[in-house]
Amino acid sequence: MKNFSEFEEKIGVEFKNKDLLKQAFTHRSYLNEHPRTGLSHNERLEFLGDAVLELAVTDYLYDAFPNETEGELTSYRAALVNTTSLSRAAQDLNMNKYLLLSKGEAKDTGKAREYILANTFESVLGAIYLDRGHKIAEKFVRARLVPYMEDVIKHRLWQDAKSHFQEEAQERVGATPSYKVLGEVGPDHEKEFTVGVFLKTEIVAEGQGRSKQDAEQEAARKALQAKGWAK
Repeated sequence: MKNFSEFEEKIGVEFKNKDLLKQAFTHRSYLNEHPRTGLSHNERLEFLGDAVLELAVTDYLYDAFPNETEGELTSYRAALVNTTSLSRAAQDLNMNKYLLLSKGEAKDTGKAREYILANTFESVLGAIYLDRGHKIAEKFVRARLVPYMEDVIKHRLWQDAKSHFQEEAQERVGATPSYKVLGEVGPDHEKEFTVGVFLKTEIVAEGQGRSKQDAEQEAARKALQAKGWAK
């Protein structure tokens, strides 16, 4: 049995509706193997949490960076709420320990688990919002996600990797990068794309993402590192 009260203590939020917190950790695959649990999966909570997250982060950035342009704030927000950042925050809260997954999903690691953790962070936030309201939800975001903004700034994670790689490639080797979808797996609601980035005929790196655009960005980030062009 999962000890969800332990998680409540960890985040400093006591739920009035304990089933709501359990639902936040329930992956669709778990219900396929346990159809009579009476639980719902967490995708609706994830949908709600995504909206709550965007507002909370936008509010923080608006106050924290009064001299930045709309475009810069948008880039900061995208870097702070992407899969990598959310998954990192979820791992720091040891959300892995409380996930309700099918036996098959429980074996998955790497990128697949990263997506599940990022989605779970959003579903937990959605559950907090429903159970305790906006102020507590915003407090959770500021305590558990906003601290990663320091890394976003320090390592320029807000910078568009595709644009950066294109500038470097054109300046250094006189070539414009091209991107090609190498594969896609999963059902429509959880599809994962693998994209390769090429310089002429050379494949420089591969990236994965829940959209082709996300996969291209990751491929570009890896290409910058592979070429030693990351600043």
